[in-house]
Amino acid sequence: VRQDQRADEVKPLCRQSLHKAVSLPDLDAQRAEALIRNLTQNALSKYNLTPTNPLPELGAKRVILVPGQVEDDASIRFGTGDIATNRALLAETRRRNPEATVLYKPHPDVEAGLRIGAVPDAEQIADFVISGTGATQAIDAAEEVWTMTSTLGFEALLRGKPVTCLGQPFYAGWGLTTDLGGAPDRRKARPDLARFAHACLIDYPRYFDPVTGRPCPVETIVHRLIHGELPDGPPTLRMLSKMQGALASYAHLWRG
Repeated sequence: VRQDQRADEVKPLCRQSLHKAVSLPDLDAQRAEALIRNLTQNALSKYNLTPTNPLPELGAKRVILVPGQVEDDASIRFGTGDIATNRALLAETRRRNPEATVLYKPHPDVEAGLRIGAVPDAEQIADFVISGTGATQAIDAAEEVWTMTSTLGFEALLRGKPVTCLGQPFYAGWGLTTDLGGAPDRRKARPDLARFAHACLIDYPRYFDPVTGRPCPVETIVHRLIHGELPDGPPTLRMLSKMQGALASYAHLWRG
């Protein structure tokens, strides 16, 4: 979002991009398809963290991935209904899929103790809790993804996985997902995946190249990520992250 753009302008502009995507020229759709291939073939994700643990042996049953989220995130507070916690999501997924192998992947910020959303009894509900596993590694291992509003659901769509939403994320309601959490009536357009990705990753966002300090297309950012051409963050940012982790256990004092 541009710095000079008011918050109340954001949703209408994003919606305009998605409705416009239905009639997107083939050449632009092909650009989006190439971007999807580049992202998926290079295992790029929102959290490009190096996996520290391998996946367990999963057997032959249908595998469902349930991604945990930060429970006080705006997408949870404003984009969910009855299912609004990681535990409720996990329990509902298990209830509706008693014969499946359920993988629960805690959110990295929750695992690090930076945000709220831990599920202490997750191992009693899920078949496996896959801490330290990469997002793309987990998606590739699953037949489908069940989520509230996680962006991991969008990444699963890009990788051709069926996604069931129990909330109303930005990618629900456009005909690409199973929407158990409902969807806003205004989401009437039915773009295909490439055109949807064009709206979300090319047409709507604005990108900043951290190397040149100038605006750039999304392909430049992908190139930087693939080839490791990103400058290190300042020491103050790393210190702030460590301080946030140290204070995480007291977060209830200011979030109440």
